[in-house]
Amino acid sequence: MTQRIDKSLISDENAHLLSELNEDYQALGNKLARNDINIEDITEKAQAFQIAVPSWGTGTGGTRFARFPGEGEPRNIWEKLEDSAVINDLSQCTERVSPHFPWDKVDDFTELKQFSDELNLSWDSINSNTFQDQPGQEHSFKYGSLSNTSAESRDLAIAHNLDCIEWGKALGSKTLTVWVGDGSNHPGQQHFQSAFERYLESMKTIYAGLPSDWELHIEHKMFEPAFYSTIIQDWGSNILAAMELGPQAKSLVDLGHHAPNVNIEMIVSRLIQFKKLGGFHFNDSKYGDDDLDSGSLHPYQQFLIFNELVDAQYRNQEGFNPNYMLDQSHNVTDPIESLMNSAASVQRSFVSALLVDREKLSQYQQDNDALMASNTLKNAFNTDVSPILAMARLRKGGAIDPIATYRKANYRSAVAVKRPSSGGNGSGIV
Repeated sequence: MTQRIDKSLISDENAHLLSELNEDYQALGNKLARNDINIEDITEKAQAFQIAVPSWGTGTGGTRFARFPGEGEPRNIWEKLEDSAVINDLSQCTERVSPHFPWDKVDDFTELKQFSDELNLSWDSINSNTFQDQPGQEHSFKYGSLSNTSAESRDLAIAHNLDCIEWGKALGSKTLTVWVGDGSNHPGQQHFQSAFERYLESMKTIYAGLPSDWELHIEHKMFEPAFYSTIIQDWGSNILAAMELGPQAKSLVDLGHHAPNVNIEMIVSRLIQFKKLGGFHFNDSKYGDDDLDSGSLHPYQQFLIFNELVDAQYRNQEGFNPNYMLDQSHNVTDPIESLMNSAASVQRSFVSALLVDREKLSQYQQDNDALMASNTLKNAFNTDVSPILAMARLRKGGAIDPIATYRKANYRSAVAVKRPSSGGNGSGIV
């Protein structure tokens, strides 16, 4: 039997907060009405917003030096799904889970699909792992996978990605996300062009195995584990590869995978313009690919990204239908709490971007009125949309205050009895 949050507990906790929420919601509705914005229209869109939870994110993260296991953390994909269901029970905007193979591989994918259905969860993008050697692996990925000089290693990586497609079909997914750590650590170690040619040749084979209604998302990363050069190091190489492969190949944007001070929102605009924006891995960073909680450091940047996304919706941009997913490492917090917090943070950016007066903004841009154009964005960003987020959760059966309700439920203590710590968390990462 799965351990879930008692619906009566959610209802009881909501009852204590309902009067204040109604008061705050009415006040915000009055404020928005002065700008001809109907709060009910915005709340309806907030209710429809969804962002996927990464299966590996439900476990405690770590650094290159150590990992400190958390109480009751999941040991396998079944327990990761249980935790994901709790996150959605309370937040009501995380109905999808993104798995990572072979970490989440099972013997019977039909059984796994039935279990996720019972939890009212569906499957988002399938992530393939060819950046680690698995036990008993015949050919190593030490010097790369899809771009390896060894044809045997490349073939092994290709075969794994094709397997991921088959597993994804069994789960009902329609997207394969490919990230590789291929690259070099020393000047001269690798011939840049030849390595990229090998990568493209491998990816073409994978692309040929895609069902007609699937997408292939290419994820770029500036560094790590290769610290001199990376095969798909930025959005430039990413979109070049996507354009080379075909219309089903698109670029995935991870907020931590860029050089310092890069204008990510402009990259998003470019990818939208050329119908190559596949999706996002939302997180935050201070120094590099830190995988910090989304919006914990740069909430305005996150809002500016959603300003571009909402603008594409407003303009009915052709080919625009990106996947949204969290991708974080929770080293010192309860992963469930961090994922709920981050889901709300990303949802907040989306809702805030809906408040931008697009007609005024367009006119200010046309008139080259830089100050008023900027203020138009800031007015939306500075509006506290918390009542809308809480009301959206409430109307879908979630918690007005997800973290407080989660803590009241003592979920961790309850599952810890069934999940004795083994020092690992089933994610494959230290």
